[in-house]
Amino acid sequence: QDVLSRIEKVILEIIESLSKREPPVLLLQNRSTWVNIRFHNTVGLHMDSQSMVSTVRSDCSSSVTRFASTLKILSVVYKLVQRNTYATKRDIYYNDTQLFGSQRTVDSIVDDISCMLKVPRRSLHVLATSKGLISGDLCYQEEDGTRVNCSSNGKGVPDLNSRLMVRKLWDTLHIPVFVLVDADPHGIEIMCIYKYGSVSMSFEAQNLTVPSVKWLGLLPTDIERLRVPKDALIPFTKKDESKLSSLLKRPYAATQPAWRREARLQKT
Repeated sequence: QDVLSRIEKVILEIIESLSKREPPVLLLQNRSTWVNIRFHNTVGLHMDSQSMVSTVRSDCSSSVTRFASTLKILSVVYKLVQRNTYATKRDIYYNDTQLFGSQRTVDSIVDDISCMLKVPRRSLHVLATSKGLISGDLCYQEEDGTRVNCSSNGKGVPDLNSRLMVRKLWDTLHIPVFVLVDADPHGIEIMCIYKYGSVSMSFEAQNLTVPSVKWLGLLPTDIERLRVPKDALIPFTKKDESKLSSLLKRPYAATQPAWRREARLQKT
């Protein structure tokens, strides 16, 4: 009901603007800039409560499609929550491919709506195809009483479901969490997303980050210690160098001197 009332409030504001013969606008917190991000060791990257906003106007040719697409998805979400049913982001895209134009647009707007309404994305009843693998001797119970047997293995840049699952395991079982990734800047970034979160989902950091994550490997010093032949390694590219430079400038890098030393070894 909380989600429904928040959507109703947005729609009422639009109706009020129309009644005054003013073009309606949507104010969305900017999820793509570091200016809006604060860092704390116990939470990770989180959005500032006084963050900058972007205006999506209904009377501007550059944003009118975004405005219409947002209202369309708000309508879908309202019906899903009202009926207590679920849909995938892919389902929503195929609901009106001509309006949305691409799956990426739908994905971005769903996260914008979650941020705008200040509710976890799962509360919108919109699901995404998970990239994680769940298997093994572990069992948990969903809010609706469904029992699930599993253990978790992420794949690539962690999606929301994988991050939620790892956070749930950590919160519930109080177990240590270790990350095993490639010894390159992209592997380090994957580990940092689990531990500190990401800029785009910083508004939901308290539900996604696991501050106690430990970097198990593969460490650049492991490559030296194990005497892995140089010709067996993938060359360090300009793209890798750019990613590494970006990582070392992030606010959490200053809190991990050992990680910084490991990261710099990748250039050698």
